Amino acid sequence: QVQLVESGGGLVQPGGSLRLSCAASGSTFSIYAMAWYRQAPGNQRDLVATISNGGNTKYLDSVKGRFTISRDNAKNTVYLQMNNLKPEDTAVYYCKAVATPRDYWGQGTQVTVSS
Repeated sequence: QVQLVESGGGLVQPGGSLRLSCAASGSTFSIYAMAWYRQAPGNQRDLVATISNGGNTKYLDSVKGRFTISRDNAKNTVYLQMNNLKPEDTAVYYCKAVATPRDYWGQGTQVTVSS
């Protein structure tokens, strides 16, 4: 089993920044990639960014150049640095551990971008 605890969400003005954290515990040896997803009300859950154990990253086109995913393997923590935030980034952000034999989800953290 893997447990994921997210933190760092909140209310920010357009153009502002936030850093989300996701700390993993338990059977972390089974994890081979981490990801951030987001879901706005009435919308599907979308993949925002992924990072492999080797450090390879991928991003949703609309966040490229603004968001950065990174990981601290010693702390079993993955981060999502979000800069130049826009109102359309408002959503609940979820962390996912891609693991064997199954994936795990965090509880989600709300990000609201509003003036």
